[in-house]
Amino acid sequence: MSPLVDVAEVVDALSWEQPPVLLDVRWSLGGPPGRTSYEAGHLPGASFVDLERELSALPRPDGVGGRHPLPEEQTFGAAMRRRGVSDDRSVVVYDQADAMAAARCWWLLRYAGHDDVHVLDGGYAAWVAAGEAVVTDPPAPEAGDFQPRFGALPVLDADGGAELARTGVLLDARSGERYRGELEPIDPVAGHIPGAVSAPTTQNVVDGRFRSPTELRARFAALGADGSVLVGAYCGSGVTAAHELLALDIVGIGGALYVGSWSDWITDPTRPVARSQ
Repeated sequence: MSPLVDVAEVVDALSWEQPPVLLDVRWSLGGPPGRTSYEAGHLPGASFVDLERELSALPRPDGVGGRHPLPEEQTFGAAMRRRGVSDDRSVVVYDQADAMAAARCWWLLRYAGHDDVHVLDGGYAAWVAAGEAVVTDPPAPEAGDFQPRFGALPVLDADGGAELARTGVLLDARSGERYRGELEPIDPVAGHIPGAVSAPTTQNVVDGRFRSPTELRARFAALGADGSVLVGAYCGSGVTAAHELLALDIVGIGGALYVGSWSDWITDPTRPVARSQ
């Protein structure tokens, strides 16, 4: 079953006796704040989830673990229960359009053991474009009973990422310029993990929606990720790499997330840095 749902499927699901929990995960690194967008309009019944505070822990002063470490298991569980998330209830997550932020919530819920999580393809923009109603009042959901069990999906640390780059396929989800070391607007060191393959997540989508499974399968096969070898993904801080794993999941390929990603890799000056011309 595809991890994606479209607007028509969500509209239909909202008429069920037990409709899905809707989570609004609008966020972008440079702003504006996602809550501001949520308060200006959101899907009926959707609760806002703060990516920085509830889908991530505070970064360590030394940077180890990256800019968006995983939240504590119980912190994440409490945040999900407040939104009504339960083990036996579907969850649909969305962001503004391209799922770059929503994928983080999708991956975390899957990592925590929830098996029925989907992403609204095209996000809030697709919902509005379809003429569906939006509201500004926040919901008051009944508390859920979800108890996270971290570990349901594979993760990588720096050593695991380096090994996978040698023996499998490690996808670098950042822009090509950042991968090649030509530009680094966020982290203090430019470049990539030696052996990693450039695979910008922006190429997974067109006009805010995922490419067809056929196109995605061909794209990943060309990168060496054809399902015959182990695959992992990293980015700057583990957020957009989750988008890469979502795209892989659409075509039935599993992968591991290097949560700390590049911002963790560069905290150890003895780790090698590759650059390309």
